[in-house]
Amino acid sequence: MTGVRIDKWLWAARFFKTRSLAARACELGRIEANGQPAKPAREVRAGDLLQVRNDTGDFQVEVLALSQMRGPAAVAQTLYRETEASRELRLKLAEARKSMPHFEALREGRPSKRDRREIDRVRGRV
Repeated sequence: MTGVRIDKWLWAARFFKTRSLAARACELGRIEANGQPAKPAREVRAGDLLQVRNDTGDFQVEVLALSQMRGPAAVAQTLYRETEASRELRLKLAEARKSMPHFEALREGRPSKRDRREIDRVRGRV
């Protein structure tokens, strides 16, 4: 096998849950292959350098092997190697995210039983 569609490879390497999500990311310009925006049907080959932007972060990876089948995560991780700069940047951003205070979003509708108890405790009723 000399080449695989980039959307199939991204799905097999577990960057996206479905192939249609991988194809959509390509169409939106979130995937670059060797510095060029990649369409879903573009062939990816071993040695290509991919820039992948998805919900979990930005990855810069080198393609090591090709696969059209989605397998276990351990097998998927052998398909690529993340660059050192990409790994460091992702870890730094994750640390920054963890250090930021977490605020719970306001819930819609009536408060739950647990919420009511918390409100009563704050107001000093119980």
